[in-house]
Amino acid sequence: MDASILTILVFLPVLGAAAMLFVPRGQDELFRWIAAGFTGVQLLFACWVLWAFDRGSSQFQFEVVAAWIPSFNVNYHMGIDGLSMPMVFLTALLSFISIVASWKITKAPRGYFALFLLLDAGMMGVFVSLDFFLFYMFWEVMLLPMYFLIGIWGGPQRQYAAIKFFLYTLFGSVLMLLAMLALYFYSDPHTFNLITLISQAHKIDVMLWGIEMKWLIWFALFIGFAIKVPIFPFHTWLPLAHVEAPTAVSVILAGVLLKMGTYGLLRISYPLLPDQTIVFAVALAVLGVINIIWGAANAIAQVDLKRMVAYSSVSHMGIVLLGMAAVVSVREGGTMAGAQLGMNGAVLQMFNHGIITAALFLLVGVIYDRAHHRYIVYPSDYKDKALRGKLGFGGLAVGLPIFSGFVALVFFAGLGLPALSGFISEAMCFLGGFSTFRTLTIIGTFGILLNAVYFLRAYQRMFMGSPNERWSGLSDMSPREIGMLAPLVIIIIFLGVYPSPALNVISLTMNNLIELVNAASSLAGM
Repeated sequence: MDASILTILVFLPVLGAAAMLFVPRGQDELFRWIAAGFTGVQLLFACWVLWAFDRGSSQFQFEVVAAWIPSFNVNYHMGIDGLSMPMVFLTALLSFISIVASWKITKAPRGYFALFLLLDAGMMGVFVSLDFFLFYMFWEVMLLPMYFLIGIWGGPQRQYAAIKFFLYTLFGSVLMLLAMLALYFYSDPHTFNLITLISQAHKIDVMLWGIEMKWLIWFALFIGFAIKVPIFPFHTWLPLAHVEAPTAVSVILAGVLLKMGTYGLLRISYPLLPDQTIVFAVALAVLGVINIIWGAANAIAQVDLKRMVAYSSVSHMGIVLLGMAAVVSVREGGTMAGAQLGMNGAVLQMFNHGIITAALFLLVGVIYDRAHHRYIVYPSDYKDKALRGKLGFGGLAVGLPIFSGFVALVFFAGLGLPALSGFISEAMCFLGGFSTFRTLTIIGTFGILLNAVYFLRAYQRMFMGSPNERWSGLSDMSPREIGMLAPLVIIIIFLGVYPSPALNVISLTMNNLIELVNAASSLAGM
């Protein structure tokens, strides 16, 4: 079973989507149960892999290699290590929870749930692929279902949001394809095997347009991954996509898809081109700090709760970038401990942010299902100014105590309250960043203050004060809604108090990556 478990994880959702083809039209409830069943089984397999994962090894585990297109040396090559294991579990967990969150979808449920299962398969494939061609295939497979999920089941501007998402991502994919082809043709023998490419890429000694080919490959990969993170200034597709997407799709967008960008940098760019990584680390730290401040400042300006959460994701992914930049701490007068703090914190922040932001979007969906709006305060230009004040929320804690409690806990996790999971990973990223980029890190920490501003102000305006009688009849959270949020809240509290289980999975792989990057010497003096 060890040799086939990753194949099962990837293709189980595809079987679920195929099974729906044999279900007669009109069996809407059955479509839901098929999707829930296949993602539920996938989650059980992911839990088994997490339990069986050897935390004392930094090698790839559950590895499977089979010839796929032998004439071009393309292999079906999968495996997981401490970098991919948290992402595999996160993908399986959020996919299952998203299906539960989609239970009330009534518009073309067969198409919705089938596309969601294909999206699940594409995301899982990205995190387990060790062949660049296979990685790229799954990266592209993920794009099409997301386009239709936003474009068909989204909000009023869904077509524009879907096209913008598609074009941004496709642009990055084209650059990634060019980088992949360059790596293939400049390797000897020609291969897409990532492990082999890592050992050979430093030998590329070719110039194009007066620029080293290795730098062209680096920037092509970086832009492809930066769009997905998203890194400023490639972030503009994200808020609109979040606002227009259905709740469950927003959960996947923020919880998993953004992590594919930073995962790609760590899995491919860092070990493949360590010299370029060292030189570019300062720029990465600068971009990370811009993300932190710019995303938080934009979040403060929002009156739409969902848009506020979307911009908060831009800010929190900046913290991941700052932690990743600490990989050069050893070379820049810092310590190995500083690099370890930053890199381990970055991966832990990827996981923690996925859990927290998923919970945030689920909670936005809960209030939207009841009130059919999600304004923190109604916009000042609302057409009926007399009605504007009556429509705004206020005092929701009185009538919705369970919902307000969940929101308070997840808001505090988002702003980095100690004893909740967001704190430890953010602290590690800032500590790692400070070991090398002191001034930038000091500037970045002001993002924590800005996070508190938009989270606390939103909570005060929506849940505190005198209740608005217009919303006095709203029902509190249902057992289904509590059930889909409960595992996320448990993880938030557990990893906030005791993060060692997650760090034990991550640390050896990240330590090896730090050593590999810092072993590069050709550009060390630059």
